[in-house]
Amino acid sequence: MKVILTEDVKDVGAMGDVLDVKDGYARNFLLPKNLARPAVGSNLKIIEGMKKKKALAAIKEKKDAEGMKIKISSFSCTIPVEAGDDDKLFGSVTSQDISKAFEVEGLIIEKHKIMLEEHIKTLGVYHVPVKLHPEVMAEVKVWVVKK
Repeated sequence: MKVILTEDVKDVGAMGDVLDVKDGYARNFLLPKNLARPAVGSNLKIIEGMKKKKALAAIKEKKDAEGMKIKISSFSCTIPVEAGDDDKLFGSVTSQDISKAFEVEGLIIEKHKIMLEEHIKTLGVYHVPVKLHPEVMAEVKVWVVKK
């Protein structure tokens, strides 16, 4: 059965793809969950419209991420922590701590977008990458200081 995917389906295809799938898979999984529609003329036009909307939304999302990158790059935050005499922390600074510190500064960055390779365990200044969009990376300055 020929179907048009209305959403991205893992291991099957992307939205708008016209696929030839087994009848049972289409009838029992794709069609009932509104993941696909039969490949007929009227559905092709609807899917084209959906593709255009999705492309415009992706462009807008990237522009918003570019604007956010400029805003984020000028920010820095200070995180006061307990540390020993040799500047080692009694814990570590995580992406969640950095996210909370930026919230105090008035900038909301979700913790899963902060790309720390490993937790920060010593005092100092760190340049932490933030993934705002699959194609847009920003860098923020984080000061880890002794309380």
